[in-house]
Parts: sequence; structure tokens; C-alpha cells
Amino acid sequence: MKLKKVIMLGANMLLMAPALLYAQHYQRTSLGVKATIGAVDVDLQFYSPVIVRVIKVPAGNHFNKASLSVIKEPQQTQVSVKQQGDMVDIRSSRLRVSLDLKSGQVLFADANGTLLLKEKQNATPFTPFNDAGSNTYSVSQGFTLDKDEPIYGLGQHQRGNLSQRGQRYNLVQGNTDDVVPFFQSIKGYGVFWDNYSPTVFSDDMNETSFKSDVGDGIDYYLMKGDNADGVIAEMRNLTGEAPMFPLWTFGYWQSKERYKSQDELVGVVKKYRELNVPLDGIIQDWQYWGSNYLWNAMDFLNADFSNPQQMIKDVHGLNAHMIISIWSSFGPQTKPYRELKEKNMLFNFSTWPESGSDKWPPNMDYPSGVKVYDAYNPEARDIYWKYASKGLFSLGIDGWWMDSTEPDHLSFKPEDFDNKTYLGSFRKVRNAYPLMTVGGVSQHQRGESSNKRVFILTRSAFAGQQRFGANTWSGDITSSWETLTRQIPTGLNFSLSGIPYWNSDIGGFFLTQFRRKLADPEYRELYARWIEFGAFCPMMRSHGADAPREIYQFGKKGDRVYDAIEKFINLRYRFLPYIYAASHDVTAHHSSMMRALMMDFSNDKASWDVNDEFMFGKSILVNPVTTPMYVKPGAVEGRGNIKEEDFTNLKSKATYLPKGSDWYDFWTGEKFSGGQKVSKQTPLDIIPLYVKAGSVLPFGPAVQFASEKKWDNLEIAVYPGADGDFTLYEDENDNYNYEKGKYSEIKFHWDDKKRKLSILDRTGTFDGMLNDRNFKIVLAPDNQSQFDHSKVAKSVTYSGKALNISL
Repeated sequence: MKLKKVIMLGANMLLMAPALLYAQHYQRTSLGVKATIGAVDVDLQFYSPVIVRVIKVPAGNHFNKASLSVIKEPQQTQVSVKQQGDMVDIRSSRLRVSLDLKSGQVLFADANGTLLLKEKQNATPFTPFNDAGSNTYSVSQGFTLDKDEPIYGLGQHQRGNLSQRGQRYNLVQGNTDDVVPFFQSIKGYGVFWDNYSPTVFSDDMNETSFKSDVGDGIDYYLMKGDNADGVIAEMRNLTGEAPMFPLWTFGYWQSKERYKSQDELVGVVKKYRELNVPLDGIIQDWQYWGSNYLWNAMDFLNADFSNPQQMIKDVHGLNAHMIISIWSSFGPQTKPYRELKEKNMLFNFSTWPESGSDKWPPNMDYPSGVKVYDAYNPEARDIYWKYASKGLFSLGIDGWWMDSTEPDHLSFKPEDFDNKTYLGSFRKVRNAYPLMTVGGVSQHQRGESSNKRVFILTRSAFAGQQRFGANTWSGDITSSWETLTRQIPTGLNFSLSGIPYWNSDIGGFFLTQFRRKLADPEYRELYARWIEFGAFCPMMRSHGADAPREIYQFGKKGDRVYDAIEKFINLRYRFLPYIYAASHDVTAHHSSMMRALMMDFSNDKASWDVNDEFMFGKSILVNPVTTPMYVKPGAVEGRGNIKEEDFTNLKSKATYLPKGSDWYDFWTGEKFSGGQKVSKQTPLDIIPLYVKAGSVLPFGPAVQFASEKKWDNLEIAVYPGADGDFTLYEDENDNYNYEKGKYSEIKFHWDDKKRKLSILDRTGTFDGMLNDRNFKIVLAPDNQSQFDHSKVAKSVTYSGKALNISL
């Protein structure tokens, strides 16, 4: 629909509306236009040719908000302003914004006048609200979307849907729900509602809206990006770029709730090395500090961690890395608590743990006294880091597991929101808490050292958090097939919110559904399938309560479950050159690693709402198995049937292959046309994986940890059927020298018609760079024969100068 038609329709509707106080004039500003329309001041500000900020306040009110999420300064943008009747048109080279001077309605279109989005008129956008003694407003804004227009994003929610049409969310940070008040459309635009208070998002047949408890004004941004990657690029342009993680963070991670001594933790790493199963990370969860009264002391006060320096040295000596749990709260007997309390920097509401005893259920005769700290206060963030640095970072800890960053808020009493923060009431800034506490640790570590890249594993997130080197996990989820199924769209919508790094507890955190725990064959099958899914997430991390999850808990080599786990851990490491290149694409080009099909195949309507498949990087389509296939009811015992393994019949799973490409079965090399569903047999150690035609994939060496071997003898697999490109990225694997240009790129181009692979001149340099290497070129069959990776088509020596290889 063209904007002109929409404007005419809006004008005709206005003729039937009750008489209002109309303003016929506007004021030109350096960023756009301002106008007072009835009782509302409207300010349209162009931050770039494709980003416009919309501010609305009650007429005459002052609005001067310093955004917590937005770090971009508005750039001087050339715009033209023209009034025609009651409509003012503000045009940049890429975006057209129209303001109705009678109604105050704002419409957004592309440069050609094709409508992107229009506001829905709201008779009461501002409702007076007393916020802990401060007179302010509840604010709302509705929009009208096309009937069949899917939208995505809004952070992390656990309902299992991909498109957010027809949904209603109470957007308040929680353990398994992360709030990002941003959505993007299949039409190539995004909307960021810049408000931190509890907010209701609602979409129905009448409107799509945000309604926030507290706001001095309506404040949102519309950005145009043409496609999903473009929208995400503009969201990160607005709220911050994602830095690179160290290479080791993309290896395999093991943890549990919790290792109870340093000997146990080091022993796990030793056991993986003895088994020759790759491992890069081990995590120490809570209570290394001792009792709940010492909660989050950020010091090793537990007698079973008597020599933490030696523990970390031992882990590093085994060529592994260690991160450690820190929380947003402190027990009353800790040094941080005392210092923060003296400065009135603790909140007064109930948080975890409630009892001083760690038995379950909590014994409230012994209240813990644990309090959340005011992360909005810069001095409080300084105090937090002082203890984290002295007690942990100085010992050589490699990263942070920032738990309860939402934070845990157990009572939910209305008066809890009246707690005073450095930035006003807790209600006013509630949803930005994870941004502030994660940002505090990230910025302090960067300020203290640039030799080690920031790596933070966090339970909660808010808009802009991608700039702080954080990977968000999906919270304390339960162990079930349904939960595994829901993790796929949960992670995809999180990525579509502009934050690229996400993962889940492989196996689920609470193992409550399976009363026989690891002895239950259905759980063992679930765990194997979850590890297969985890191999294609931005972080591959096993974790959970109720039962340990190390590979040796599932048997030994030769056992089906053990072998499936080992196979996919090893596969993850073979993909490391591809994964690391994808991570650089995230940093350098605003890409996403975990990608909904609609991101790469928006022209295929059938891909718009596929919630059980995704692209990992831009070449590999992943379809995790999320239903049990190899168990059957057995003997009756106690409360019901005991499940038994049953591998007598091989099962299959169907996969939709998007239009616009041919596809190769990763395992066999069989080629398929896009735009159809295909079936794949799925024994316990296979999930459907398909490679897009035209892909050039590097495969790394078999290793026990990410940096064990140099990438001097890579296999390069070419998948014919279309032209394709790949850029191999390498740097020093840690530190921030890449920001100074110390990295190299080797670009590969496949010319399908000429059957020629070109390896271009290497660009860039860094300390320790390989000057000479071998590439083993492998050509995937373009027929239905087995793909044998051992059949090398060409082996070439590369010294940094361009090569052309005919295949």
C-alpha cells in the first residue's frame, strides 16, 4: 500500500472524528520537526537516514531522558520537510515519516512511499501516575500492522512460538523470561520501545501496542533495514556493537549445580582429558563462599576450596578455562554487604536465597538477610567490581557466570517497586537491571585489562546488552521434551532482538520429570538430543541440578548415548573455524549466529513461521530432534511404567528446505531442491543437517581443546549448485588486539559455472600468524552418492597469495 493512499484514508476517517484542538503548524529542528498537536508535543528526530526517534509528551512538559540502552548520538542527516494540507512529510534518502498535524498520528514509509508502519491513534496516551511520590505518567502507543505480517523479537519467552503476532506479554524480567521491548517485521523495519518499567506488549486484530507503568513521555525508535540482518544492524548501531569472544568460549563447557570442592572440579577436567573427550570450559557454581549468610562474598571461604589459586592453576595446566558464579545480591556477613549497606545501596525486597539454611524448603525461622544491590548506582558498581577483582579476577578467573541478573524478586509486592534507586524508583528502571549489572562488570574488566576478552554468562538481558560481551542462557528450565522443543524459537527470537549470543542448560536444569534421573532411558535419549541441539548454539554448555551431567555419567565408549554425546562434541570442534568466522561476522557485520529461516529466506512465505529449524551461520540448516524415538513402556513399578530402550525400529524426521537454494544432506551429500519437505532417518547419533548449495565450509583438526592445534591443514568442503563465498578469520584468539587491526582474513570464492575455487590474497597480519599452510579441497557430490570427506579433490599449499583451483 502506498503512503499517499493511507494518508487519504486517514484524512477521511478524521472527518468523522469529534472536534479536537488542532494545530496547523510545526517547527523545523536540526534533527527533524516538532509540533504541538492538541495537548501533546511531538518531536521527530532523525538519528540517521534509516533511524527516527519519536518523542511525545504532554504539551509544555520538559523531556530530557538520557537513555540507558541507546548510545548512538544523532548524526546530522539531510532531510527535506514539506507540508501538504494537514500532513508534514520529513524525508531522508531512505525513510519517509509523515505527521498528521490534526491527529498527531505518525506514519512510516520507505523512500518510494510504500507503507512500513503507522501509529494507531490513542485517546489517552498519558495517564497520570504517582510513582513513589513522583508525579509522572503511564504511557502507551499502539500501531497498525498488516493482517498477515509476522513480527519477531521481544527478547526471550518460553511459549514455543516464533512469530509474536497474537501474543500478550507482561514484560518484567524473570528467571526464564528476558525483556527486550523491541520487535522487527518481515517487512524490514524494527521498533524499539525505550522504556524500562513493567510493560505490557499486546497484539490482536485491532492493534499492536506497548503500555508501560512509568514514563515521562512516549519514547521509541523506528529503524529501517530492508531485511532482518539490516534491522539488527541498525539496532546495534543504536545500542552498541557486539565484541568478539575468545576462541575457547566456542568449545565445549561442563558444569553442574554445583562442584562441592576444588578437587571435584579439577577432577572433572582431568577425567575429560583421560577420556580424550574435548573440553574448554569448567564452571564453579555457588557456595564456594560458604554459608548463605556469606552469600556471594566473592571470596573462597568454603573450607573445601582451601587453595583457589592452585585450583585455577591446575585447570589452566590442563589447557582449560574456568568461570565462576557471582550474583546480584549479598549476604549480611559479607564485606560487600556491609559497605553497600553503609552507603544505602541495597534494596529492600525478598530475593534468593530466603533462608540462611540451604535445606529445601527454606526455613524462614532463619532468614538469610540477603539483599540485592543498586546496580544503577555507578559507585555501587565500583564497589561490586572491587571485590570481584580482588577476590576472583586477580586469581586468574577467565570469566563470569552472572546469575540472578534479572534480579530474583520473590515477593512481587507493589511497594517493592517503590524502592529508591540511583535513577529513581525501582519501578521506573526495573527492566534495565541486567544491562546495568552486566555492564558494570564488563566495563570495569575492560578498564583493568585488555589482555583477556570479557566473557560473561548471564541469566537475563535488556536492549543494548550485546555491547558488554555477554552470552545469555535461558534460565532454570525443566528437563522435558516440551522444554527442549521450546528452546529453538526462544533462542531465535532472542537473536532477532539484536542480541546474538544465547544458550540453554543442556539437559534442562531441573530434572524433576524423570524420577529415575540418569537411569531413565528416556532422559538419556533427551540428553543426547539436547547435546546435539547445543552443538549448534552460540555456546555449547551442559548444566543442571538433581543429577550430574558429565559424559561419563552416561556410560562408556561403545554405549549409544555416550557415543552420541562424544560424536557431537567432536563435531563442534571440527566446526570451530566456521564458528569463529561467524562470530567475527557478528562483530564486524552485525550478523547473527543462530538464525531463523526467515532471515535468509524472507521471499519464501513458508519459512516465516518455522519454529523447529534454524540456520547456524549462513550455510548450515539444523533441525534438532525434539521427540522421543527409542523408548517403550516396560514393567510396571510403583507409580507407573518403567521406560525401556527400544532401538529395533529406525525413526525419521521431516525437514522443510527453504526455496531459493538447493541443499545437501550433511551426512551423505545427497542433494535436494528447496521448497519441499524431506525425510531423514534419525538414529540416536544423527539429526537432520543440510548445507546450502554454494557453501564453502572449513573443517578444523580433531583436538582436545580449541587452541591445541594450529589451523595449518584445514579441509575446505565445497558444495556446488550456486556461487558462494566464505571468509576464514583468524586472530590471537584472546585479547583486544583485533580492535587494533591485528587479524587476518582469507577469502574463498566458488564460481559454480566455471567450477573454480578462488582463494584470494590474505589480508591483515597478527603475531603468531601462519605464513604457510595446506588446504585440502573436498567437493561434495551433486548427485545422490555418499559424501566421503576422505576423498580429497585437490591439496594445495597456500602462502598468502591468490590461488585458483579448478574442480
